[in-house]
Amino acid sequence: MDAHMFIQLAVIFGIYLGGEGIASLLPISIPGNIIGMLALFILLLLKWIKLRQIQTLGKFLLGNMAFFFIPAGVSIIESIETVKGDLLPILAICILTTFITFTVTAFTAKGITKLQERMRNR
Repeated sequence: MDAHMFIQLAVIFGIYLGGEGIASLLPISIPGNIIGMLALFILLLLKWIKLRQIQTLGKFLLGNMAFFFIPAGVSIIESIETVKGDLLPILAICILTTFITFTVTAFTAKGITKLQERMRNR
């Protein structure tokens, strides 16, 4: 790993830690990683952070995303006895939320495409 990757890692972890800090100060419960992602999004929109400053590490993390789901999967398998009685409702929730996520994503992509076409036509 070269120096650029360490810098990118420091930027991303710094934003994450900032999100955790903000979450600890809020009177309502919002996960710090969500606040960190919103902060990163805003910083990218404002161009305070350039995409090229985090692009290499971002591509690496996205390319290896499945690796980060292993601990959650192992945790579910370890607690299968606890979940066994509620397996049907959990499965129904998973199917329903997957359908909702696909639908919302499709409508969002369609809306953004229309918005981009309108902006190009101006």
